Amino acid sequence: MHEVSIAQGIVELVEKQAKAHQASVVEEVELEIGRLAGIELYSFVFAMESVVKDTILAKARIIRHDIDGEGRCGDCGNVFPVQQLFDPCLQCGSYAVKLVKGTELRVKSIVVK
Repeated sequence: MHEVSIAQGIVELVEKQAKAHQASVVEEVELEIGRLAGIELYSFVFAMESVVKDTILAKARIIRHDIDGEGRCGDCGNVFPVQQLFDPCLQCGSYAVKLVKGTELRVKSIVVK
């Protein structure tokens, strides 16, 4: 389950930033996760709850923003919602689609004290 290693990486990143800013407590972590990022969200939530125990993030509020997929057709230029990787263009049926949203996995903000 790679969600655990992703959660551990987030905790390490936040701890490093907190230390760099001489913070003793992390109050909030805001995440953006694309629906097409290949992350099983229920497993990720469970993994985050597990890995923050006994860390500076133990009492932090974790805010997650799920980003819907969006693609742009390379043939007709249509921008449309993408539910799955390799969805064809809804307008012309082309598979020359570039994903422009939905694959994100980022720490958007950290609130420390």
